Amino acid sequence: MSRLTKDDIFRLVEEEDVEFIRLQFIDIFGRCRNIAVTADHLEEALDREFSVEAAGISGFASSGSGDLYLHPDLDTFEIFPWRPQHGKVARLFCDLYTEEGVPYTSDSRQILNRVLEEAAAKGLTFEVDPELEFYLFHLDDFGRPTTLTHEQAGYLDVAPADLGENVRREIIQNLQDMGFQITSSHHEMAPAQHEIDFVGDRPDRAADQILTYKMAVKTVAKKHGLHATFMPKPLSGQYGSGMHIILKAFDGEGHDAFADPSMEGGVSETGRLFLAGILDHIRGMSLVTNPLVNSYKRLVRGYDAPVDISWSFVRSNRSALIHMGKRKGRVCLELRNPDCTCNPYLTLALCIAAGMDGIERGLDLPEKTELNLFRLSSRQLREMNIDRLPRTMGEAIVAYEEDDFIRETLGRETWFSYLKAKRREWKEYRSMVSQWELDQYLSIY
Repeated sequence: MSRLTKDDIFRLVEEEDVEFIRLQFIDIFGRCRNIAVTADHLEEALDREFSVEAAGISGFASSGSGDLYLHPDLDTFEIFPWRPQHGKVARLFCDLYTEEGVPYTSDSRQILNRVLEEAAAKGLTFEVDPELEFYLFHLDDFGRPTTLTHEQAGYLDVAPADLGENVRREIIQNLQDMGFQITSSHHEMAPAQHEIDFVGDRPDRAADQILTYKMAVKTVAKKHGLHATFMPKPLSGQYGSGMHIILKAFDGEGHDAFADPSMEGGVSETGRLFLAGILDHIRGMSLVTNPLVNSYKRLVRGYDAPVDISWSFVRSNRSALIHMGKRKGRVCLELRNPDCTCNPYLTLALCIAAGMDGIERGLDLPEKTELNLFRLSSRQLREMNIDRLPRTMGEAIVAYEEDDFIRETLGRETWFSYLKAKRREWKEYRSMVSQWELDQYLSIY
């Protein structure tokens, strides 16, 4: 049941002088697409009369689905605070349906909702707190992004070293105007790198929040003559930007399903099985959680990003892929390898489905690792039976293909469309000659 009704939307549009409404939907790569309608055609939009051509959208083109109809989710109605205050612009996220009125199989929002419904039927619901990092760089004289910055600030620095403080403040104000509950913000490890944290929500709303957050960050940055990028590794020799996913689970009575004070670390058997499921499927999931060639340049030793498939009770152990422990009275699972370029709907769908698979199959949880794995050799890690995340998109593609669970969760059509696009991307990258190769080899050979 929607919190807002059609009458509520009509009233808000009139009272707030909204002139344009963006009907937004998500492609399989997690990018926002939209068509904008005027307020005069709002009734048609709410009656689900607007459609888009599947053939024109990357990842949808091979489906042969013809037109896809936009079904607005009324509860996602938001007015963009950064747009003009007369003739405002609002947004509605939409689900995709076929001409026959059937949910479109490659609609990311509905894939996540299906996973959540299956989990709820087995007695578990979830909340997600995402943590996103980004860089602020200068634009050139033509308004194009660069990787240049004047600042040299580091972790938790303040102005004047932190030159992005005012930009972060305005981003926060805009997000608050859209209903976000901001918990904190700070300068991150590298010059020009930042983080703004907010209170999450149930997974489907959290995924909506992630896309809204990214749009707000980019829009406000541009107003300041800057380019905000969520690219995982925009600079060689600097820290990459990630998107940690903090998961909380609840049973049918609303109790913390991951908590059991009588067990080690206070983590319940449900929590341990759920964790085991994610660890079991994380290599196959990596092509979705870390979807770019560039993603794997962040997942290297020396920059706090996880490399090895391990878990820890100790949150300060930066080498662990997953932290499991109590935060603010709840036992949480923190997955640290995803980055902000992932499709948040598919990423959360896979995380939750993998955890549920661990529960259903009763998977054994590997031993926790409180050691700093960054200091161990490959031989030592092998002796400890610790596997590692894919090193490249090529490795991730192989792992994705080999794990049948990924195909079952995403659905064959989505699974194959995604795989086809990533194979093409990897092939194009492998055929490119980089400046590094020219610098290393051209004059010598």
